[in-house]
Amino acid sequence: MRKPQRRGAMAMEKTSSKYRTQFWYVAMASFLLWLFLLYLFNSSATTVHNHERLFRQDNVIDLSVNVQQHHEPDQPLVSAVDNSTLPVPVDDSSPEDRISEDAKVVNDLVEELEKEKVENEKKRGGTVINGRSTRARRGHREPRKARSSGRAEADKKRVRRKDDDESINVDDNDDNHQSIFDKETNVLESENVAESKKERDDDDNNDSESKSGNELPNDWSDIDLEGDNTSEIVSEERNSTTSEAKTRVNSKRNQPRRVPRVIVRPRTRRNDPCAGKYVYMHDVPALFNEELLKNCWTLSKWTDMCELTSNFGLGPRLPNMEGVSGWFATNQFTLEVIFHNRMKQYKCLTKDSSLASAVYVPYYPGLDLMRFLWGPFPFMRDAAALDLMKWLRESPEWKRMDGRDHFMVAGRTTWDFMRTPENESDWGNRLMILPEIRNMTMLLIESSPWNYHGFAVPYPTYFHPSSNAEILQWQNRMRRIKRRYLFSFVGAPRPNLGDSIRTEIMDQCKASRRKCKLLECVSGSQKCYKPDQIMKFFLSSTFCLQPPGDSYTRRSTFDSILAGCIPVFFHPGSAYAQYIWHLPKDIGKYSVFIPEKNVKEGKVSIEKVLSRIPRAKVVAMREEVIKLIPRLMYFNPSGKRGDAGRFEDAFDVAVEGVLQRVEGLRKRIEEGNEEIFDFPEQFSWKYNVFGNVERHHEWDSYFDRP
Repeated sequence: MRKPQRRGAMAMEKTSSKYRTQFWYVAMASFLLWLFLLYLFNSSATTVHNHERLFRQDNVIDLSVNVQQHHEPDQPLVSAVDNSTLPVPVDDSSPEDRISEDAKVVNDLVEELEKEKVENEKKRGGTVINGRSTRARRGHREPRKARSSGRAEADKKRVRRKDDDESINVDDNDDNHQSIFDKETNVLESENVAESKKERDDDDNNDSESKSGNELPNDWSDIDLEGDNTSEIVSEERNSTTSEAKTRVNSKRNQPRRVPRVIVRPRTRRNDPCAGKYVYMHDVPALFNEELLKNCWTLSKWTDMCELTSNFGLGPRLPNMEGVSGWFATNQFTLEVIFHNRMKQYKCLTKDSSLASAVYVPYYPGLDLMRFLWGPFPFMRDAAALDLMKWLRESPEWKRMDGRDHFMVAGRTTWDFMRTPENESDWGNRLMILPEIRNMTMLLIESSPWNYHGFAVPYPTYFHPSSNAEILQWQNRMRRIKRRYLFSFVGAPRPNLGDSIRTEIMDQCKASRRKCKLLECVSGSQKCYKPDQIMKFFLSSTFCLQPPGDSYTRRSTFDSILAGCIPVFFHPGSAYAQYIWHLPKDIGKYSVFIPEKNVKEGKVSIEKVLSRIPRAKVVAMREEVIKLIPRLMYFNPSGKRGDAGRFEDAFDVAVEGVLQRVEGLRKRIEEGNEEIFDFPEQFSWKYNVFGNVERHHEWDSYFDRP
């Protein structure tokens, strides 16, 4: 009997030992996993901390000032006197040494000009003067303003602009400056050659001409070298004109937010239909776009983004609607993918960045942000954006205009990218406030009215035709369709928002009974997520109400216009101050505006306002809305449009808007003006809509900065 008992005890002991071993294996694996996660966390925190150091104020170069320049090999380098030629070498000298070098250049240049003037006077007066003259010009001169107004055109060709700033002391050192003078003379002669566009000389020819004493261009004979009366004289042995000239150059160097008036323009070809329209697309690392789509299952916890980002971002295909094909279940946040694929088809896309008037950055910031919006680590929302900015700064295309010719598309609202550094736990990330991004043009589905570099483009709709024929077919269908209801509203109430008027709108719609059709998007209702159900509401209505929701704009606005339904707005920020490139300036041609304050206070009946509009005007407004359809939707990127060119879609209009904005910035820089508007940024909406910020308008109260 003892043998079976002993065997049982041994079996139990073996089993117990086995479990103890497995337990220790599990414990050890858990401990190693914990160490690995801790390592990842520390690495991520260190990376983000290093990125943040890059963007501290004391480490960021003022992007509004430093514009590096490129030039073609067969063209002379054109630069301003107060900017060094490219490439820029590493300069370890102190500011005083650099000022001293500039002083040498100016001193020698003034002496050369004085010599030229004396020689000219000698030729005219027949007087023989030997030796080198260093006399200062001390004759009677006109006031500065009178000279400026009398020689406005000549001033545009000068490198030194007239400014009355405080003077800066400079050292009076004349040793070893002849080579610097030769270099500056070459720059001056090259600029004159480039502006006249009559001849081009090699650098060797310029050197020989300057050393042999050839005359400078006529424009330089009248250069204003007179400084401010408060300029400090460093050396008494120097004449006053030389000191004033030195002061002018140093004063100009220290002015904030100034950029050289001469920048590199895109190369052009003869009879090129794409001249001024070329766009260069950066080949960014795949982790900023393609890998986001490959890992689409990480983009959202509640939505299958893999399905919604399929078909070039259009989503699953839908059955024909009203007998017209080209319908997809498109998500409102996939614009970045759609725009990128449309850009690949752009007729003026170039691989030669020297031809490009604008540069596109194919980053998906909205999809990238979605991965971490609801996660436990807010700092991860900024990681990819900071990496991309570092990558862009190192590219030669960026250095040409410090990113002022770059643009990017973000398929979310501006508010998702405006988190301030002091509120790390707040919503969104810091993309829109990074210094590099503020130099770029940002395209978003909703822009901020107090932001000068963000511009709104239409939300993606469900309709993405492959040909112009499908557009014409749909437009004709919208003209013939019968509309049973005067107005309709599709949406959910916003009881938590005190200034929301949705509750009042829904109450008025219910009271109107047969004249209003209401689709209330309450919890559990699936109709608001079905494209065919939503479009049926809009197709049956003459007017569609579009009040603000969580933000100013709604995707519903573009779905309703697509259905030929006249939009009714209650806030100018819902459309008028947003889609300035895509919608007409005359808001009364295609929409109705009812102030939200009147609705909130019960002073207006929506039914009465809409019923009083004459039928003839309603027909004209509907026709205008139907004409807008092509400009507010995005063509299917996979479509083969043989008749392309008859219609411009939202992509085409947006690219044209970017090109015009970049060209405007380029001209302002060349004219010596600030490329950033000189009014407070809070008035950006007014400038974009009206072209100025001075006029008082009834919308001013809508955009008071909170």
